Amino acid sequence: METKKLTIKERMAIPRQKMPSQDPAARIGNFKEVNLGYTPELAMQEAMRCIQCKDPVCIKGCPVNIKIDEFIDLVAKGEFLAAAKKIKEDNVLPAICGRVCPQEDQCEKVCVIAKKHEPVAIGHLERFVADYERESGNIEVPKVKPPTGKKIAVIGSGPAGLSCANDLAQLGHKVVVFEALHELGGVLMYGVPEFRLPKDIVRTEIEVLKKMGVEFQNDVVVGRTITIDELIEEEGFDAVFIGVGAGLPWFMGIPGENLVGVLSANEFLTRVNLMKAYDFPENDTPVFNCKGKNVAVFGGGNTAMDAVRTAKRLGAEHAYIIYRRSEAEMPARVEEIHHAKEEGIEFLLLNNPVEFIGNDRQWLTGVKCIKMELGEPDDSGRRRPVPIKGSEYVLPINMAVISIGNGSNPLIGQTTPDIEFSKRETIVVDVNTMATSKDNVYAGGDIVTGGATVILAMGAGRTAARAIHEKLMGESHGFDEW
Repeated sequence: METKKLTIKERMAIPRQKMPSQDPAARIGNFKEVNLGYTPELAMQEAMRCIQCKDPVCIKGCPVNIKIDEFIDLVAKGEFLAAAKKIKEDNVLPAICGRVCPQEDQCEKVCVIAKKHEPVAIGHLERFVADYERESGNIEVPKVKPPTGKKIAVIGSGPAGLSCANDLAQLGHKVVVFEALHELGGVLMYGVPEFRLPKDIVRTEIEVLKKMGVEFQNDVVVGRTITIDELIEEEGFDAVFIGVGAGLPWFMGIPGENLVGVLSANEFLTRVNLMKAYDFPENDTPVFNCKGKNVAVFGGGNTAMDAVRTAKRLGAEHAYIIYRRSEAEMPARVEEIHHAKEEGIEFLLLNNPVEFIGNDRQWLTGVKCIKMELGEPDDSGRRRPVPIKGSEYVLPINMAVISIGNGSNPLIGQTTPDIEFSKRETIVVDVNTMATSKDNVYAGGDIVTGGATVILAMGAGRTAARAIHEKLMGESHGFDEW
């Protein structure tokens, strides 16, 4: 069916196509992906819902400005490989973004038909075309311009670093990516569970960058193995991009946080996602034994959902989300909250921990919580939680996972004092270029914004790549042709 034969009214009458998924009862016993993806028929039907507006505001809602109307039109026509190529003009990681980006707060939020109907499932369609390209074996490697003779160091192989490396490599620059861990991908590998983002997808997308000539060096901790000054002065790099993320976990500062069984979401998820602790002893990194235990995760974001759903898959009898506000204030994606509820996660909302309780062997046995009510809005715009006097109670738990946010890795600031940091310990940049206070050093992603989204980090990486190119080459040639 061709989209031209449908009127706008007919397109808008098509219901949003539901994403097929694993049955909740089955998926809590495995780490396979929850969402199963569109079939070609579902994808074409969903693409036909796009009315191809004259002013596609969805593009402005995307941090990397994917040509959404054009790629969806190609999907509607069944030209899936062409649609994948169109997306990759602006986004080098579509299979990843289609899975983990909060489209409901970005491109889909401003979709014109969302005023009266559900928005077009832009994220589901992005995932479909990227998966179709990968599974077809026809992954196209972007063309690379002739060598410029310039060499750029990218610190961190997460979304910001990969996006920056991609753009610079296409422009003909020599790019070397330095990764502190033994696997590439940054937060995509250690932070997001297999059931939400299969790791082979991350590896496949990185392979494309390798074919473009990007060099990757693992197990290099910039700030310890080598410093930024040494990269520039001794190794001869013309510019440096810092995309190290925000991997320093915050704790709550309440009594008992040093008990055995209390850990950060970073540690818990890294052990499970990156080191496959769920498959011990086949893999030699163990994780806290959740089988038959009570596990509480403190926080309301996507990382908290990832942690609590992971604990459920590891056999927790009760897996709780404890959050001091109501569901309306939770920053996690609606889909993640929905999936968590389907999987039997127990939500204890308007509750706040005040103390962890342990036995005489210093093992965690419970958490004392106090019930909350919502008062006036705070600086975040969300209503401030206020304790209800006399409402304290103790919840028996064996494991606590703290997921209330992350700070910046201190190594960069400790070893490169001429880079300016904010009071929030994030790197200060010019938002138009991502340039730091140090000449020829740029930064982007969570190290600048604090914990944010994959696509925002990628947008920062692209902005920095353009600025680096213009600074090194003295002009903007190359970008306008993309």
